[in-house]
Formats: sequence, structure tokens, C-alpha cells
Amino acid sequence: MPRKLLIIAFAAFALAASSCGGSSGSSGSSAGSTPSGSTASDPCAVGNLQTLAPGTLTIGTDNPAYSPYFTGGPGHDWKGQYNNDPYTGKGFEDAVAYAVAEKMGFTQDQVTWAVTHFNQAYQPGPKNFDFYLAQVSYSPHRATAVDFSHSYYNVNQSVVALKSNPISKATTLDDLKSYKLGTQIGTTSSDYITQSIGPSTQPQAYTTLNDAIHALQAKQIDGIVIDLPTAVYMTAVQMPGSTVVGQFPATPGGEHYGLVLEKGSSLTPCVNKALAALTADGTLADLTKTWLSDKVSAPILQ
Repeated sequence: MPRKLLIIAFAAFALAASSCGGSSGSSGSSAGSTPSGSTASDPCAVGNLQTLAPGTLTIGTDNPAYSPYFTGGPGHDWKGQYNNDPYTGKGFEDAVAYAVAEKMGFTQDQVTWAVTHFNQAYQPGPKNFDFYLAQVSYSPHRATAVDFSHSYYNVNQSVVALKSNPISKATTLDDLKSYKLGTQIGTTSSDYITQSIGPSTQPQAYTTLNDAIHALQAKQIDGIVIDLPTAVYMTAVQMPGSTVVGQFPATPGGEHYGLVLEKGSSLTPCVNKALAALTADGTLADLTKTWLSDKVSAPILQ
């Protein structure tokens, strides 16, 4: 075969072979596919996250939002109604929220906050947040209506009372049974009163924790059942003359707080991925120590 014809034949064969590169059995990527490992193939890459507002992460919490979870006061630049400005990043949950946002790829300027009251956060239906945190404990019942992330804090319940009230001398769960207890409606604290303490007097559930505090100060109830970190703040700052009577034994399986998301949210695995990273690199432990640990020595009431 003449040299010129040989070159033409070889070129035609090479062209045909290249067109078969995407045949079955090939380990290469087909035309137009995304190479594995690229951000376009990662559902948790920030550009692929299906948030309420594109390019923005909307975080919800309750109002009032209490220390040590949110702290620093209302601030001068916050135009909303929060008693503790969430945009400062101060307080345990505030700091956790921004740490999760950062792991998900959002800058602080790309985070916005929305008010949702506690007992509305885990109700069925559309949400005004991408995720929510306000000391919401996981329960199987709540998880039928919303998604919960993995734990960001394992918690014990406790009881707060005025030092002048005889309940302040209680050392066991049985010692609490004859007293009138209260807490915020819809909380696991409310469940704990009825299921674990079983008081002889009907407990009182209040719309907000502020209402419960006012009732305790007015001596309408003898004690407030609440998570231990909040109890520490209440006795140290909000209610002079009050004390943490004690904390309760850990519940079977461990009570824990989780971030709340709309049921079936595509963000849930990405939030869990962020929390796993914060646990692995020690950030979550550092935030817990900074804002919550070693604040009080509260005896266990058994």
C-alpha cells in the first residue's frame, strides 16, 4: 500500500477507536460526565445545597433565646426582636450554629436568622428555617414530623428552686413528689416531670420559660425543671436567691439535642456531615467546654 494511503487508513482507525471509548466495560468517564471527587458531584458542596434562599443559610431559634446558649444582649445592629443578638456568635448554640454553617461552606455573612417558637419548630409542615436549634431534644415522636441531626449536646435535666423554699433541701426524686413543679410547655422537661418524678400535685406548663420564672418568683410553683446549663444561668443571673437543687440521672439511651430540619430535607445528611467533622476536629468539645462545662456542681437526685 502506498505510504500516503497507509497514513490515511491509520488515521481513520484511530478516529473510530476513539469514538468507542465510552463503551460498556470502560472505566473512563463518558462524555459530559462529572469526574468523581469534583464539587459538582458532591450533594453537600455549598453550591449544590437546596436552601430556602440560594447562597444563604437560614437558621431558626426561639425568642427569648437564653444564655448560655445565646448571650451578649440585643446588640445595636440587630433590627429584630431577639433578646440576645444571634449575629454575634456568642453562646453555645450560637457558636455551634456558625461552626456548622462554616463546615457546610457558608461564611458568617451568608447566615441569616429567623424566629420560630420552640413548640412550633417540630410541628409538621413547611419551615421558615433551613435548620433550627433551641435545646430541642430528640424523641421518636417528634422525629415523625421533622428530621433531627445527630447530637450536638448530651444533656441532663435539673430542678431550680428558691433557696427559701423547703424543696431546695431535696436530695432524692421522692423528695420532689409533694411539690408543685413547672416548666415550658412541649419540652422534654415537662415529660420528665410526669414520667420520672410523678408529683402528687398537677405540674404547670407555661408558654415560655420566662412565664415559669415569674411563677417561681411569685411562689406559684415550688420548682422549675429545666436542662442543667439553663438552670446554671437562671440561678446565676436571672433569679437572685435561687439555687440548682440537683440534676437528674441520665435517661436510658441518653437525652440529646439535635438540629431540627424539615422532614425529608436534603440538608440533613450534610448537617450530619458537618457535625461529624466538628466532632472529629475537636471543635464541638471546645465549644462545649467554653460555654457549658464546669459551670456548677449539682448533685444527682436519685
